[in-house]
Amino acid sequence: MPKNIKIGMTDGRMYGLYANWIQGKDTSIEIVRLGYALDNFEAVTQCHALVFTGGEDVHPNYYQHIDYLPYCEPKDFDERRDAFEWKLLQYAEQQNVPILGICRGLQLINVYHGGTLIPDLPTWGKFNHAKLPNGKLREHAVCVDAHSQLARIVEETQGHINSLHHQSVDKVGRNLVASAVTLDGVIEAVEWKDAQNKPFLLLVQWHPERMEDQENPFVRNIREAFLEAI
Repeated sequence: MPKNIKIGMTDGRMYGLYANWIQGKDTSIEIVRLGYALDNFEAVTQCHALVFTGGEDVHPNYYQHIDYLPYCEPKDFDERRDAFEWKLLQYAEQQNVPILGICRGLQLINVYHGGTLIPDLPTWGKFNHAKLPNGKLREHAVCVDAHSQLARIVEETQGHINSLHHQSVDKVGRNLVASAVTLDGVIEAVEWKDAQNKPFLLLVQWHPERMEDQENPFVRNIREAFLEAI
């Protein structure tokens, strides 16, 4: 890893939690906040890697399912954010930039690669993935493909993660593959189908930046693998 690295991070809800998790106490890491409201797209050219954070639903126009609009969270769109981050993905693809995607980040990148989303998990018969009525995050088990990059990173084929989402991957995008699922079949992680000669790419549906146990391998190992890839 370079002595001083810049990691671009998409602006959005709870931005500080993501930034603090990635940076930790490492003063050699600089987090660069990227967003349309900052009008700073050109700053990505100075970044060694990108983190796509959580937030609003991806507009179903992006995966050709405008009929899903009624199932999305009311008014929970930011099409300017979608467009800005789409440009970031185009740049990252051209420049082979390492990427970590979290929650919405997973969903947007899957759509970028031609995949689709389940717009509302409870309507599709998948329950217990959104936060609890008291506002706390749910937790559930996850199963990891033993042959996946994720399994090599976390050194586990089963784990326990948090859950804060009402959408998920439906059809996996081109050149991607699911690497972790819940017991009810919801995709929780996506990666390259063949990572040879490709930059680091790991997409997770859970929120490692909000896990109470920061030593959980589904938190600590993911951060370490991302930084090592840089």
